[in-house]
Amino acid sequence: MLNENRMRTLYIDLTNKTFRVEERHDLFDWLGGVGVATRLFSELVLPEADPLDPRQPIIFAIGPLTTIFPLVTKTVAVFRSPLTGHWGESYAGMRLAFALRFAGYDAVVITGTADRLGYAVISPEGVEFKDARRLKGLSTEETGRILRETEPGRGHRSTIRIGPSGERGVRFAGVNVDTYRHFGRMGLGAVMGAKNLKAVVVTGQESYPIADPKAYRKAYDQIFNQAVKTEIMDKYHGLGTPANVVPLNELGALPTRNLQSNRFERAADVSGEAFARENLVRKLACTGCPVGCIHVGLFRREFAEGYEYETVTLAYDHELIFALGIFLGLGTREGIFSLIEKVELLGLDAISSGVILGWMTEALEKGLITEGQVGTRLVFGEAEPYLVALDRLVEQPNELYATLARGLTAAVEKFGGADFACLLGGHEMAGYHTGYGFVLGQTVGGRHSHLCNGGYALDQERGILDDRDRMVRRLIAEEKWRQVLNSLCLCLFARNIYDEPTTEMALSSVGIEVSEERLRELGGRIFYLKLETKKRLGFRPDQVRFPKRYLETPTFQGRLDEEVLLDLHKRYLKQIGEL
Repeated sequence: MLNENRMRTLYIDLTNKTFRVEERHDLFDWLGGVGVATRLFSELVLPEADPLDPRQPIIFAIGPLTTIFPLVTKTVAVFRSPLTGHWGESYAGMRLAFALRFAGYDAVVITGTADRLGYAVISPEGVEFKDARRLKGLSTEETGRILRETEPGRGHRSTIRIGPSGERGVRFAGVNVDTYRHFGRMGLGAVMGAKNLKAVVVTGQESYPIADPKAYRKAYDQIFNQAVKTEIMDKYHGLGTPANVVPLNELGALPTRNLQSNRFERAADVSGEAFARENLVRKLACTGCPVGCIHVGLFRREFAEGYEYETVTLAYDHELIFALGIFLGLGTREGIFSLIEKVELLGLDAISSGVILGWMTEALEKGLITEGQVGTRLVFGEAEPYLVALDRLVEQPNELYATLARGLTAAVEKFGGADFACLLGGHEMAGYHTGYGFVLGQTVGGRHSHLCNGGYALDQERGILDDRDRMVRRLIAEEKWRQVLNSLCLCLFARNIYDEPTTEMALSSVGIEVSEERLRELGGRIFYLKLETKKRLGFRPDQVRFPKRYLETPTFQGRLDEEVLLDLHKRYLKQIGEL
């Protein structure tokens, strides 16, 4: 809590419909966010139980600077991933962190399962357990609309909810947060579904004084001015991350048609510039952000014969354009929007969904699966069959879809096609094919995300491979520092603003005295606690596989050599003490 050396932690037991609050002084040294969540998860996870066992915990946590400084907008969720079987970690913005702060909680722990579909309402007074049977099977949009109409607290409220995919246990189901943001990756939606937890509503109007307003204002102004008066954040407000499409395509680093190619001939039609010119209608910001990086586009569609049209507003970004467009050979914005909407309503992770659809298309071409099993003929560049397949992924009408609902790793074990399955560390790839840094970085990252260590950025530095040990050290150092940023629950778009001196200054201005050295030490502690917890859950850091597709399709630096990747991985293991 602000001005106090304790973490106010709310424990919710869905089975018994009870809750309690603990003042955890021992968690203060973990700073907040992913540090606190990692510590709590390591205490509570059950290694011997299935990831979807209702006794497994979900941890939500915010950081010490949440709502106090610009761009500190995220809430972290830590859970046992049903997709990989071990570490699950995801971040979401919008109003959730704000609502948790003003409800008076630094962290929330949810265990157990409701006896029927329900939702929880969290407030400063505690937790109410409510019946959600009327919401069963509803989309994330319908669920959100009903809860907004039902629950009080407008302007101070956050609503997170799952769609049909979470209820049906699709292991890459996500959680919608206030319509435009998500806990997208690793399957948190399936974990909530296993708990019969359709939604969580958080509301509160608590307030907290600043002990030293003068020091705080000085630090705040410095950070705010960097955010709005320099070029650091221009990209994110301007075109947003879709600005990546054209330069990645020109580089030859844009995964296309299940990574059969590194360039897309229709990239200009689905670029950030094209979406902005033809579809962009507004830009939104998470609560506490002065930048506004959420780009919302207008999707016009015909819903009946006789020129009957309706419009839908949808957020878009680089990863959505990649996974639900370029990776599937879709060269129209309308086709991409149709898939974005479908994934949103079903509550699926967009990246995993797109990568799985890409594998299905090629597996169908190669005869590993049949059109009868798929229920439609998937073809790169045609949107309508993919809409059918997404519905069937959730319905799971046969063995193929029941297996695919467990993720791409499960699918290749059953049906083959591992060589062209775009997986890294058991997790579907992100939208880059830049080189060794990206492939190794996502493979070894704590949550197997390109955001763990920014390997894709390292690839763009000239001569980075000349000293392999140095490259690996850079990956490890970046991942450790990002543990600190994620303990603040900072938006990683602002990572170049919150360098070590700035982070120390911001914390000091609100009474948290911690040196740069201690911050770096904390990053290492979190890094290794995550690794040890993953190993308890069955993860083997020495066992990796680099699918052949990453080696066959050139990066902008040429083809990757498997021996080099294996050597880099060996050096990584040695540097983290696992060899």
